[in-house]
Amino acid sequence: MEESPRKKSGAGQVLDGSNIMELVGNKEVFSSFVEHKFKELDRDRDGELSVKELQPAVADIGAALGLPAQGSSPDSDHIYSEVLNEFTHGKQQKVSKTEFKEVLSDILLGMAAGLKRDPIVILRIDGEDLEEFINGPTFEPEMVASYSEMKSADGSGSLRDYIAKALAKLTVEQGMPPSSDPWVISNIVEPALQSCTGHDFDKPVSQETFIEEFKKVAETVAQHLKEQHVIVAHSENDFDGSGIKRLLSNKFELDKTLNTAIENVSKDRSGKLSKEYLRVALDAVGPTAGLPPLGAVEQMDKVVQDAFNLVNADDGKLLKEDEFKKILTEILGSIMLQLEGNPISVYSNSVVHEPLASSSTLLQPSSEL
Repeated sequence: MEESPRKKSGAGQVLDGSNIMELVGNKEVFSSFVEHKFKELDRDRDGELSVKELQPAVADIGAALGLPAQGSSPDSDHIYSEVLNEFTHGKQQKVSKTEFKEVLSDILLGMAAGLKRDPIVILRIDGEDLEEFINGPTFEPEMVASYSEMKSADGSGSLRDYIAKALAKLTVEQGMPPSSDPWVISNIVEPALQSCTGHDFDKPVSQETFIEEFKKVAETVAQHLKEQHVIVAHSENDFDGSGIKRLLSNKFELDKTLNTAIENVSKDRSGKLSKEYLRVALDAVGPTAGLPPLGAVEQMDKVVQDAFNLVNADDGKLLKEDEFKKILTEILGSIMLQLEGNPISVYSNSVVHEPLASSSTLLQPSSEL
């Protein structure tokens, strides 16, 4: 497995929600905080906040915490949207100061829970790690392997093709920002390729020439990164079944979670539930069991489908509530066993096109506090 950026010394700031919990947990400080911030946000001075006035506040919270701005990173966007939608219910009513305090507290705690579950590491890619990789002992072996792989797949590829593909294979851990990002392509990758014109890039090339020329291009990329740092939001999730194991070992929590999960599942006149709703129920259990939403992680979807196949979940049969919960528990157990045997790790890297420094004052203590 690749080395995690958060394991590198000083490589990034981990956003795990702990600072939010500290703020909300101090009742006196939080009450005073709300009083002053409400006044700042109540632009029309009517003693209430509209949803329009509340939405910038949520965006401001994220900016103050160092989260990427809304729309710039999918790794944090879901935290903004889920929390805001959950507590405003998409309605346009006004919010009183008391309601604002409750909503703000819920939003902050929701964001903290999201970050605790899926921490985001903010990385500054500045060329140093890439230079270290280029001059390190693993560079040449990896380039030999990369060349062999590309040669087998496309024996007629040009030097430029090979170098571009090899750059795309470099990871954040090796000091390379996501090369699929349009900004990175136009400002980092393309200038580096254009600056190295010593060879005819459009002709087939030997392994020795590839390694030599790739190193030159990579060094140029590192230089560009020194001049233009790239901020990357990195998230990683390890699905090893431990969340399910904790849930299954606590009968009270399990029963509570299962009951909540089937509350909104349609029942027939006799109170029975169709097996076709098992996926809906599993999705509802997911956050408590440490599982991603269905459809979010392809490898996990396969594990879930295997578990569903074992209980013939797609046969459409009607079940009594206890039978439904029993099968759902069996599905969880099957998923747990699969993940314990073969854990799944998922990494995501997104370039943040907004500066981390923020003029936000929402989470900064007011001078009046």
